[in-house]
Amino acid sequence: MLEGVIVKGIGGFYYIMTQRGIVETKARGKFRNQSVVPIVGDRVRVSLVNEEEMTGSLDEILPRKNAFIRPPVANLDQVVITFAAKEPEPNLRLVDKLTVTALSAGVDCIICINKIDLAPKESKDLAEIYQEAGFPVILSSSINGDGTEELKNCLKGKVTAFAGTSGVGKSSILNSLAEGAHLETGRVSEKIKRGRHTTRHVELFSLPEGGFVFDTPGFSSFEVQGLKAAELEQHFPEFKPYLGMCRFTGCAHIKEPDCPVKTALAEGKINASRYESYCELYESLKQVKEWMKS
Repeated sequence: MLEGVIVKGIGGFYYIMTQRGIVETKARGKFRNQSVVPIVGDRVRVSLVNEEEMTGSLDEILPRKNAFIRPPVANLDQVVITFAAKEPEPNLRLVDKLTVTALSAGVDCIICINKIDLAPKESKDLAEIYQEAGFPVILSSSINGDGTEELKNCLKGKVTAFAGTSGVGKSSILNSLAEGAHLETGRVSEKIKRGRHTTRHVELFSLPEGGFVFDTPGFSSFEVQGLKAAELEQHFPEFKPYLGMCRFTGCAHIKEPDCPVKTALAEGKINASRYESYCELYESLKQVKEWMKS
């Protein structure tokens, strides 16, 4: 029996990267009976049925440390939340939602501001917002190569996903990180090419320096279940020095008096844009909770 990682799942077939190469598998019926669906990033055990063709069966899914619903990926170490300094204009509400979602699942966040060549001053201002909030920030440009080596060092030995809206340059960044990335995924694609495969799917490829990167369609609104409004404060790192100091137990840091978080905001110690994101997310989570109760 071999151990490996699911690097692609498509049309009921799962492609497992093992020490012996890519193994094409079908999941055993027990997973369907248990309502368990293997997902890309899962660490698994497989049995080879045909060594010459490298085909076999997916026998066991090893315990996951985390899993996301949309897109379906597992065992992330970190997310590189990527947005452009310009073209398209940055959507900081989305960026803040992504940081909260990742942190709530125990996944580290790196902020990558791309296309800095288009807006150097704005890039520095945006970087300051997230550096002051406690996030590592990388300034990048595929035009002049800024940030490539820094990103390579951050990704080494980690399982990473890039998240962000279309047009921010994620594909260019991924291409710059590993010249062999296309060859790696190309070898998998040659093995699995079939006429019915016409849509993009989540795929995992290895980096030359070690580690894996997800190439994921639609990774602009990834989600986990179960985050409550009262827990949101824990996922804004800049709030942490002030938590537990409020006048009222269960303070939401929105309308209550004698709130150190609001005092820090007034004193410029918490960024106004980040605070506005907190308020919007808090209200949306409260509505979800009330809907679930009804």
